[in-house]
Order: sequence, then C-alpha cells, then structure tokens
Amino acid sequence: MRSWILTTLLLGSSLVGIAGCATSAEWAEWRGHSSHFASGRHIAFSMRNREGMPPRVSRRDMETSRSENWWGKTITVTPEQIFQE
Repeated sequence: MRSWILTTLLLGSSLVGIAGCATSAEWAEWRGHSSHFASGRHIAFSMRNREGMPPRVSRRDMETSRSENWWGKTITVTPEQIFQE
C-alpha cells in the first residue's frame, strides 16, 4: 500500500513537471541570452502583459523594445490599442 502511494505521487509530480517544460525552440531562445529579461522595463512590460489578459502597449514600450532588443513572445496590437503615457 505504501509503495502504491509513493509510486502515484512520483508519477503525478513527474507529469506536472513535464507539462510545465519549455519547447526546444523556447529553450534555444532562452539560452541565446545572458538573462531572462533585457532590462527592468522589459520585466515590467512582461508582468503587465501576461497571457490571457488584454495587451497594454505604449509607444514608449515599442521604442524601448527596439532600442534594448527585447526577446520573447511578440505581442501584436492594432494602432488603436496603443496608449499614450
């Protein structure tokens, strides 16, 4: 009985760990950079624009992303969705 519970817990935690892994393309992109984010503004932008939430992008964000060469998943917005700071 005890080994059954241990086996179930081990299998369950393995499945959870596998489900949260990045794809090989995501790993390759991540390995290509010295840190997870390019700057503090990059972190703030990413926290403000999590998946499943409506995007909040400013002109300043767009300019900063180009100048700092941000990486990661691209957020696409229409011109009307861009807000002014």
